[in-house]
Amino acid sequence: MTEALATCDLARVLEHVRLARAWSQGELARAVGYSQSWVSRVVNRQQSLTVDQVREIAGRLGIPIHLLRFADSAEPERGADPTRRREFGKAVAAATLTPGAAPQRTGVDEGTAPTLRAITGGQRRLDGASPSRDLAGGAVAHVELTGRTLARARPTPFASDVAAAASEAAGFAGWLHADMDDAGSARGYYRTAVRNARLARNPLLGAYMVGSLAAFETETEDAAAGLALVGEAARLLGSDTHPTAAAWLACTRAMAYATLGDAPAADAEIAAAERAVARSDNTEPPWPWVFPFTEAKVAGYRALTGVRLHRPHEARAAFAEAFGRARPTAKNGAALMVELAGAHADAGDVDEAFSLAAQSLRIGVRFRSDRLISRVRRFRRAYRGPGARCVTELDEQLASAALTA
Repeated sequence: MTEALATCDLARVLEHVRLARAWSQGELARAVGYSQSWVSRVVNRQQSLTVDQVREIAGRLGIPIHLLRFADSAEPERGADPTRRREFGKAVAAATLTPGAAPQRTGVDEGTAPTLRAITGGQRRLDGASPSRDLAGGAVAHVELTGRTLARARPTPFASDVAAAASEAAGFAGWLHADMDDAGSARGYYRTAVRNARLARNPLLGAYMVGSLAAFETETEDAAAGLALVGEAARLLGSDTHPTAAAWLACTRAMAYATLGDAPAADAEIAAAERAVARSDNTEPPWPWVFPFTEAKVAGYRALTGVRLHRPHEARAAFAEAFGRARPTAKNGAALMVELAGAHADAGDVDEAFSLAAQSLRIGVRFRSDRLISRVRRFRRAYRGPGARCVTELDEQLASAALTA
């Protein structure tokens, strides 16, 4: 290591660090914040480094930044002064042996990111049976905690992992605020999640957060923005990706197309999602996806696009398939019910439509979900059929919900 430092040989420095810490090349890549293929090229002297890259890597490996007195390349430049390189190597070698040159204590170690992620995981598990308003305060506090932790983690090898944990925390806060019908806050948290995912340099995480923002924008009636964001998420994923990610992204794109009224494009995306699911080997989905993307989930999206495209009979058949194969959580089930209510209303089945809307409203009130209550209101505004007792009853229930919200 001393010889490598004495000649500013960063390729050898990286390899020695990897061996000393018993890391795989992938673990080394995560520590320095680059891809494994990039680290492999550096170690094999196929990739040169810029001054900024050397400074960044040295900081993450604990080499004091103020000692980086070298030329503009990690590799010796033609005509560069070898004496200066040797002086730098001696200074760094001495610094690594001097207690005063140890990296500043940050309170961040290999257990920090898993701990932060476990907190978010616990909050997400509570979401299925708890009102979003009850969880929002803790989720926002956790976003602030992960943000402060990320600031401390920047000079450490754990910065990427902490950034990923911070991204997941912000994404969950975005989801909660969307359920509270607070579009401004939800959009802000989703954008924070995207920024932190970029710092984590994790394409899957980045695609997930950009795709989540796309789904949110589509749901809030800006499907054109949603479609553009889905395109960005697809670029992050690339062509060779996990079937869960591919199916989810295709369904997200299908919803945007259906909202814009482009039936052929929406149908093509649902078909692409079905092909991706067929390729799945039923293994665990890649993080940050929690559950595999199944045929039942694709059926649910097929039903939702059918509602958007005013295909009531197709939508009802798809809803039956989705509900028959898997039982969603209460809030997710209520969201599907109000969409199914729209399909029944389009088919002229008014009693069933308003019965489903009323069930969804009751769940929305129980969980204090403004998003669900707003969807029921939107269903009621869209109804242009004849008056009936079920219509009057839903109006009364909506009025009562307004007083108790």
